[in-house]
Amino acid sequence: MNRCDRKVDIGRRWFLSGAGVAAAGAAAAAVVPQRAEAAAPLARLTYPANRLANVSELKPNTALPVAYPDAEAPGVLLKLGAKVPGGVGPDGDIVGFSTICPHKGYPLAYNANDKTLNCSGHYSRFDCENGGQEIWGHATQNLPQYLLRVDAKGDIYAEGIDELLYGRLSNVLEG
Repeated sequence: MNRCDRKVDIGRRWFLSGAGVAAAGAAAAAVVPQRAEAAAPLARLTYPANRLANVSELKPNTALPVAYPDAEAPGVLLKLGAKVPGGVGPDGDIVGFSTICPHKGYPLAYNANDKTLNCSGHYSRFDCENGGQEIWGHATQNLPQYLLRVDAKGDIYAEGIDELLYGRLSNVLEG
């Protein structure tokens, strides 16, 4: 064995033994309870309830343009025809979504054939029958869905949003 081989061997041994000590230290730190401040749970920012429409204004599988929580936040209400997650109304089939893509803020268009909202910018697609779940594209979050309720007169109110609206830093977390 020549001298050069030993130096490489010694280097590997030192590295591996150091890595072993570091791993053991990390494992011990994870097991030993740490004294920490209790973290406050994340809270959703509450928006005032806004009347968006009446059930009678909705046509099956047709997007009704609305804005929530303010005029700068376009969205749609949809009556999908079958009970869906987050759906309200007599049939549990009314949902509402932001129509701004969470990826880069492009406007979304409703496709009645497959009940998706689609982005013309980078082609993200969101499933309206499954809570706005992204099914294709560059977005890294699902589509913001409105938290809705329907009163006895059939008026549809939005009372919050379940995801971060594009371009806003504080609509989900208190800030």
